[in-house]
Amino acid sequence: MHIVVIGSGIGGVTFSEEILKRRQDCKVTLVTRETHGYYSRPLLSHGFTREDIEDKIIMKPFAALEAAGITVKAGVDVTRLDRAARTVEIRDRETDCRLSYDKLVFATGSAALIPPPFRSIEVRYYVLNSLDDLKELRSLRNGWRLLKKIPHWAVIGGGLIGCEVASDLAAAGDFVHLFHAMPRLMERQLVDGDSKSLLTVLENSRIKVELDCAVQRFETRGDGITVIYAGGERSGFDALIIACGFNPRIDLAREAGLAVNRGIRVDQQLTTSDPDIFAIGDVAECADGKIYAYVTPIRNQAIWLSGCLSSTTSGSWEPPFFKPKAKVHGFNAEYPYLF
Repeated sequence: MHIVVIGSGIGGVTFSEEILKRRQDCKVTLVTRETHGYYSRPLLSHGFTREDIEDKIIMKPFAALEAAGITVKAGVDVTRLDRAARTVEIRDRETDCRLSYDKLVFATGSAALIPPPFRSIEVRYYVLNSLDDLKELRSLRNGWRLLKKIPHWAVIGGGLIGCEVASDLAAAGDFVHLFHAMPRLMERQLVDGDSKSLLTVLENSRIKVELDCAVQRFETRGDGITVIYAGGERSGFDALIIACGFNPRIDLAREAGLAVNRGIRVDQQLTTSDPDIFAIGDVAECADGKIYAYVTPIRNQAIWLSGCLSSTTSGSWEPPFFKPKAKVHGFNAEYPYLF
């Protein structure tokens, strides 16, 4: 049986390793646009206070996965899924080719969410969703450091990633201004009291926080970037990071006719509307309507699915107990996180 896995995050890599342990007759091909190897995405938001992050973030080079029996096609894009023929078409810089599969696993993860009003704005902005993104931001900071300049960042979004990134930039010694459209920080994950505690921690870290601040647009002016919002504006920023959430990568599945909503819809066996195609991780919208975009449930899905496809696990996938935790310097929530 040949299983093609799309995506080299924790879901795709964990599933690939586990299925090979359970089924000796399997051939697994892992297809990914990444080139750096299998790395820890949760560490991205702590990529400014650790000088060794670009090495320490790599958990396994792709060569190690290949040595374990996984065929890795790195630096490629999947351009088409033909469900009738059971093939995926992939493209690298030079050639196109086609892979046949018996089973297919979507572990494509998510892209940074860019709100529609920002997409047509010409001002350069950054996101932090991949190791390439982090390397670009670190290179930018290193250029300023050579000039002995302390950069002033505007971070748009006071959810989990926005707060983590703002915290780490401030801990690295930069000036940070955090804009959030809602009346409290991390409102989807924290109770009101913990949101207030988080605000205090960030403000004590010299981060300027603007709540109830719906950003409308950005402009480049003589003194840098200006952020314009309902009722006012702030000027003088050197760079802009958008951290407004995530978008599951569902385009390929949608174009192939699979059932999608916010994510790729799966049943309690993590099966899509095609019985030979599965989805795991933060691209999978589960039977309860939720997307489990945290390390513990993603890894659990990958292990459970490997057991299901090797007939060593039966029943339905159930989300495990897990405790999300914001990686904000100096902050610990008093109450359990919301989900």
